[in-house]
Amino acid sequence: MEDRFVYKNKLGITALKASVNKLTLKKHSHEEYSLAVTLKGEQNYQLEGFSLTSYKNGITLFNPEQIHESKSGSCDYVLLLIKPQLVLEGLEQKNIIKFDSPIIYNDKLKQDILNLSNAILTQKDELFCSELFLNVVDNFSKKDFIFNSKKEKDFIEKSKEMIYYEIENILNIEQISNEFNISKFQFIRKFKANTGFTPYQYFLNTKLNHARKYLDSKKDLYGAIVEFGFSDLSHFNRHFKRVYGITPFEYISSIDR
Repeated sequence: MEDRFVYKNKLGITALKASVNKLTLKKHSHEEYSLAVTLKGEQNYQLEGFSLTSYKNGITLFNPEQIHESKSGSCDYVLLLIKPQLVLEGLEQKNIIKFDSPIIYNDKLKQDILNLSNAILTQKDELFCSELFLNVVDNFSKKDFIFNSKKEKDFIEKSKEMIYYEIENILNIEQISNEFNISKFQFIRKFKANTGFTPYQYFLNTKLNHARKYLDSKKDLYGAIVEFGFSDLSHFNRHFKRVYGITPFEYISSIDR
């Protein structure tokens, strides 16, 4: 059996249905909330230094920019990537919140995630998907979240902003570190201590997140290569597949299917 990944988008949510013989996704994070259900087999994760396993019917709940990697055997799963603003609107919250537990077992939430993912994958109308989305978020209460209104340190916020504005170019660590009047080695060490990523890993992860969104809207493979500064198609393919399981061309074909 060949590995199979099907991606579709609706309502600011990306849905994925996957069936794989072996899955290895390198260290990465998403800008969105990630909600997944293990349908068959088991999924193994490294999350912030801890080893976690989601067995059949397990639900993984990852926060925006939460670094993780996956190495699993044969498994089937569905995944929802939901924009933070949409989650906050659904929960009627203003400040960024974080899931307290990364893996849970809850039959109603599982079914609500499956219903929403199926509606997006079969391209049901937006109102119907909106109602199913509210069914998902209505499963959560305050006890399920860490409410953290404290902002990141100014250093990290400004660093991320400067890196973000370089995603179309070559990352210049010396220029950024000079802004803080520290050496590039101090900057690398300090950035990793606060984010879990080295500056280059964060830079590449940001490029891939935005390249995927570019493919969603424009469906232009070579445009994405130029727009986000990948050296060639092979370079783009290699890094994209390490995070999303398929090549950019296969991703475009999936969302167009």
